[in-house]
Amino acid sequence: MRSKIRYVLINFVKVNYLLIGIIVGSLLLFVFVYPQGVSKWVPVPNVPFRLGLDLLGGTHLVYQADLSKSENKNDAMQGVRDVIERRVNFFGVAEPLIQISGQDRLIVELAGISDVGQAIKLIGETPFLEFKETKADTQAILEAQQKGQRLNEDPLQSTGLNGRHLKRAAVAFDQQTYQPQVSLELTDEGAKLFAEITKKNLGKIVAIYLDGVPISTPVVQSEIKDGNAVITGKFTPIESKLLATRLNSGALPVPISLVSQQTIGASLGAESLAKSLKAGIYGLILVALFMILFYRLPGVVSVIALGVYVLIVLSIYKFIPVTLTLAGIAGFILSLGMAVDANVLIFARMREELKAGKSIRASMHEGFSRAWLSVRDSHVTTLIGAFVLYTFTTSIVKGFALTLGIGVLTSLFTATVVTRTILNLISGPKMENKKRLF
Repeated sequence: MRSKIRYVLINFVKVNYLLIGIIVGSLLLFVFVYPQGVSKWVPVPNVPFRLGLDLLGGTHLVYQADLSKSENKNDAMQGVRDVIERRVNFFGVAEPLIQISGQDRLIVELAGISDVGQAIKLIGETPFLEFKETKADTQAILEAQQKGQRLNEDPLQSTGLNGRHLKRAAVAFDQQTYQPQVSLELTDEGAKLFAEITKKNLGKIVAIYLDGVPISTPVVQSEIKDGNAVITGKFTPIESKLLATRLNSGALPVPISLVSQQTIGASLGAESLAKSLKAGIYGLILVALFMILFYRLPGVVSVIALGVYVLIVLSIYKFIPVTLTLAGIAGFILSLGMAVDANVLIFARMREELKAGKSIRASMHEGFSRAWLSVRDSHVTTLIGAFVLYTFTTSIVKGFALTLGIGVLTSLFTATVVTRTILNLISGPKMENKKRLF
């Protein structure tokens, strides 16, 4: 008797290994998505979902860059974006969204920060570093300014060497006076440019400007080829350390100015999240009721597959992770309908085969094989649309496209593999007399 039971169990495992894998995998995914449900018995780390600005609340800032003196505007804007991203990450802001809009604007979204003043200070402290050299009428401008004339003219001109070429800044001390100073190490491009500048300006001033103010005006004694410069001045050790820290955080290649600001309260974000979750639950229930009432037992199977689908999708959101916004949740809710769309095509074909007098298992085989082309084509066309939206649109629509694309890919698995595995289990000879359930 024991050997017979053992044989049956082994045979069950061999035949239904895929089903067992789906069950075990679903349990693990449930623990990952909802660790609070098992934390009383098993210590499970809680990985939170990443929420966007419209759900978590925070600050939306729009900056405009001054590209009037920039030869390569695209590189300048990329440099501004990279620098501000480093700056924000340096201060520990969770998951900032920083993107270029148009030709000269930069959008900064800081989720979880409701104090606009704090956010503006966070960005605004980033220094604008620039090297300037004398020009043909520098002396004339200086003499005129001593007389109160030509005060709006800058006696120096930009060399093209700026914060974009800075590799690293560090505190140093003059070996003779022991005064604190800040040493600058330039990138390879910056070092080459600095060598040309110092060679051209031997015996002349090459001033270092920070935020439009000259902080060091050394006279070039020799050509500097190693890409190292020094900022000298009446610094205290604390001031020099702060300056080095600010420069390392990022020196902007071009000046920027704040043109728009908006705050989204945490309470408004929480309300939006609650409404979105409610909409998702209602959508899931309505889809489940329709499938069960219209397709009966296969409908129940599709609801089980839909539950597996939800677990897989939410796990992907956590694992990647995906920043969930209102638009992203809309894409997820829409994908719930797509998740059972393939089952609708398959089950409709199964009914036609059953009406033709075929067995349940034969009808199921025909349903899956004949509906596959339609299922594949409908999912591929939706994926193409999601790809186009993600590639050529803004961040809000990108969130929608990403969640929709993830949902469509996942539904291909659950609607075919999961649903078919469960139907194979229940569509044995004993069910031939209960075709009304199908």
